[in-house]
Amino acid sequence: MLYKIYQGHSLLFALIIFSIIICCTPPQPEENEDPNTEHLAHVPDWAKEAIWYQIFVERFRNGDPTNDPTAHDISGGYPFFVPENWTTTPWGHDWYQPDDWFGQSLDSLNFHSIIQLRRFGGDLQGVIDKLDYLQNLGVNAIYFNPLNDSPSLHKYDPRNYRHIDRNFGPDPEGDERIASEEIPDDPSTWQWTSADSLFLQLVNALHQRGMRVIMDYSWNHTGNTFWALKDIREKGKESRFVDWYNISSFDDPSTPQNEFDYEGWAGSKSLPVFKKDIVGEDEVFPFKGNLHSESLKQHIYNVSRRWLDPNGDGDPGDGVDGYRLDVAAEVPMGFWVDYRKQIRAVNPDAVLIGEIWWQTWPDELMDPRPFLQGDMFDAIMNYRWYKIARGFFAQAEPVLNATELVTAFEGINRDIAKDNLLAMMNLGASHDAPRTSTSLFNKGKYKYRVKPGENPDYKIHKPGERTRAEQKMLLINQFTFPGAPHIWYGDEVGMWGGDDPDCRKPMIWDDIEYKNEIAHISPNLKRPIDEVSQDKALLEFYQELIQIRKENPVLNHGDLTFLNLDHQTTVVAYSRHLDDTEIISVFNRSEDEQVVTLKTRFDGQYKDALDEKSETLAESNALEVSVSAVSARVLIKQ
Repeated sequence: MLYKIYQGHSLLFALIIFSIIICCTPPQPEENEDPNTEHLAHVPDWAKEAIWYQIFVERFRNGDPTNDPTAHDISGGYPFFVPENWTTTPWGHDWYQPDDWFGQSLDSLNFHSIIQLRRFGGDLQGVIDKLDYLQNLGVNAIYFNPLNDSPSLHKYDPRNYRHIDRNFGPDPEGDERIASEEIPDDPSTWQWTSADSLFLQLVNALHQRGMRVIMDYSWNHTGNTFWALKDIREKGKESRFVDWYNISSFDDPSTPQNEFDYEGWAGSKSLPVFKKDIVGEDEVFPFKGNLHSESLKQHIYNVSRRWLDPNGDGDPGDGVDGYRLDVAAEVPMGFWVDYRKQIRAVNPDAVLIGEIWWQTWPDELMDPRPFLQGDMFDAIMNYRWYKIARGFFAQAEPVLNATELVTAFEGINRDIAKDNLLAMMNLGASHDAPRTSTSLFNKGKYKYRVKPGENPDYKIHKPGERTRAEQKMLLINQFTFPGAPHIWYGDEVGMWGGDDPDCRKPMIWDDIEYKNEIAHISPNLKRPIDEVSQDKALLEFYQELIQIRKENPVLNHGDLTFLNLDHQTTVVAYSRHLDDTEIISVFNRSEDEQVVTLKTRFDGQYKDALDEKSETLAESNALEVSVSAVSARVLIKQ
């Protein structure tokens, strides 16, 4: 889309105002601006040591059935209606089996649209109830998908930014009443709802267990029920917030129809986008410029500070540890420069992770380097790592051999500072992509035709042992490669599913009975019958990799060197090294056992971290190892 800079004031008027300000107002520091800016480029060490676990609260665990959503709670979001007989869905429901209330809706919407109305009742109490599970898994950093009070499943369409979703806390009706009593753009009137308070209790509990916490926000758009947009609907051009959005037309009271209209993200009216001042007319990311409205920026800063230091005492220990920022490349870079200053003024150790994804879908991923210069983000969601790894370990399009894999990895790491590389959020699956196992099972292009509704050949059933072997190789790469490994809830217990919304099935727990997956999205298509239960062996494998990562600081802070294996197209090896330590990961994706000689930095014993009984002796800086077909080894210098 093409953005223009708004020019609404005459130059003379601007000069007069400027002169008055200069003459009559003593110099004032910017609010919350820290005169010491040396910390701005600092990448927190904890972010390099993070093992991320991403939680989509509505689908993680229903810990409090009394706060389950009602038709009133979900009204207003896409698909803009709620069937009369709508109810929440049982946790163990066969995913593609229509709910009883589907009948009223399927005539006008496809399955993947109507399924956006499903709610299973996940809430913050459910997360609290499973803190022991998270700790036993070994993760040390939690990334929450949006917690905004919102009518939708995904919650990137908030009613407001300042409160946790009413159905995530114990008193939805009371929380709605509290929000209605506040002045939305006046922080002095903001209160703490029951959901807010429960979230802060959860943050404290996670901190007590040594886990960091980040929240997910989009400073690109709101929901169509957002309070500022409602004010514009009501007051038209007289609204104080009219400069927040790209309003294309206002309602004409003299006509029976409502002409009010605005720009929606990706054309969706459920996601009205903020107005931006883009410098230049180049439509190619990244954008220079800023958000248009200063009052909008101040509101965003106020919300961000609210969660970083909830009690406002200057000590951020009671708040969240940073933010993941949605569709970050669509927000002008000038805003991110300003935003980083605001965040770091409150918490110098807060992390900012940007969603920097597509340049041209589905073939070209964006170069994140402009965002990683020390003035915007510490790291990005590193989908580039996954697309490359998938091409080798799963031989998925675009298929890579060993040489091409190394070249591709070196290419995406080039000219990015080491501290930023070590903090990259290396992820395979997320709320926006197929489950890791399903992505490896289907060999087509990454994120292209990855739903059964758009690709009848897409395999939706449980992947088999071959895929599991490929997945284990990829996981070993993920946990021994530079960057912070990330787990999308449920991947660790073998969950499967295509792109959104199929990647958002309810978490599989041992104490819940699940129906077999029998149904298909199309009655004309067949599938195997799959029993739904946790894959305990895979869970133990994740725990093992996490333990290896935590016990070996070289994997968090060490350098990377690829080892040259002459004439090998199916074997890749690299060294992670720091001071007098070294770990070598070697991968064989061929169908036969391979024996290779690896160059080491040290002589002596190297123990296989995945098989403690296996030790190999390096002599004259050379190590001969055998690697079974479609497998990997992790060799640690003793």
